[in-house]
Amino acid sequence: MSTLFSPIALGSLTLKNRIVIAPMCQYSAEEGEATAWHMMHLGHLALSGAGLMILEATAVEPEGRISAQDLGLWSDRTETALAQVLQAVRKHSPIRIGIQLSHAGRKASVHVPWQGGHSIPAAEGGWRTCAPSPLPHAEQDDTPQELDAAGLKRIRDGFVSAAQRAARLGIDAVEVHAAHGYLLHQFLSPLSNRRNDAYGGSLENRMRFPLEVFDAVRAAFPADRPVGIRVSATDWVEGGWDLEQTVAFAHEVKKRGAAFIDVSSGGVSPHQKIALGPGYQVHFAERIKAETGIPTIAVGLITEAEQAEEILASGRADMVALARAMLYDPRWPWHAAAKLGAQVDAPPQYWRSQPREFKDLFAGAKLG
Repeated sequence: MSTLFSPIALGSLTLKNRIVIAPMCQYSAEEGEATAWHMMHLGHLALSGAGLMILEATAVEPEGRISAQDLGLWSDRTETALAQVLQAVRKHSPIRIGIQLSHAGRKASVHVPWQGGHSIPAAEGGWRTCAPSPLPHAEQDDTPQELDAAGLKRIRDGFVSAAQRAARLGIDAVEVHAAHGYLLHQFLSPLSNRRNDAYGGSLENRMRFPLEVFDAVRAAFPADRPVGIRVSATDWVEGGWDLEQTVAFAHEVKKRGAAFIDVSSGGVSPHQKIALGPGYQVHFAERIKAETGIPTIAVGLITEAEQAEEILASGRADMVALARAMLYDPRWPWHAAAKLGAQVDAPPQYWRSQPREFKDLFAGAKLG
């Protein structure tokens, strides 16, 4: 039996297979509200047969958006807009749905990628960003405002409110975003955190605010639904956040009830030097899994069914997440199941599409 297509339990949530659709920013919201684009985008990915689909980085306050077009979950209007999308998805797909809650910190207020992705100064329509320390992400960026006690409380409360809204929306799982150079990662990394109070300096202090946020989200989200976290295992910069510190952080979130860790890397510094290659981040997930026992999600240039199967069958990770590969081939799980002799869920409207040599591909398919 294929390991990739075997079920896995994250607490009380059981996934039919171990394929995760990774969070992918779409930069297509209006004032944080989901649009017709999200209906199309999430709708067709929900028919992929994957076990879990995690919604894109969703800002917990307007200032926490990467761009002005980011999805948000901070108001009744943003909640209602997302509810309409989720209602349509659930009507036609049994896929489990997670959401990644995020705050961009000093990496906020930028143009969308297809417009260059550069920082937008306040004088040109951007907004003042915030961070652990008054250090810009790139030299040309405006200096962010250092968060004080009131700012930390506001953001922590924003995560709580978003988690409560996610619960009302029937979201199956929450992923707290502490990776890719966004706010919680900024607190973790000594490259971006130069504070001299209880939230800076030592590893214990740098972990403090991300752990407070995780605790608050875990307490706000129903106990019978899993909360996990996404981490960058290394900054890929000498003197920055690294795998040893990530393992220590993983032990701490495990104590706090983390159901999974989604293991990525980089993003906090423009000086990063990443050694790209197929599965280049899998060894990070492998180390964290081995040392903590927390279920891990491996990501990063995982594109082939056989590659994904090997990662899981060898015990290097518990799940694999695909992003670009899933956009390029929204039926990736179908094709992987065909190669590995497994089955996937597919809507009955599509049952007649399976090739004759894969007549048993779709679970429950009944053709006259």
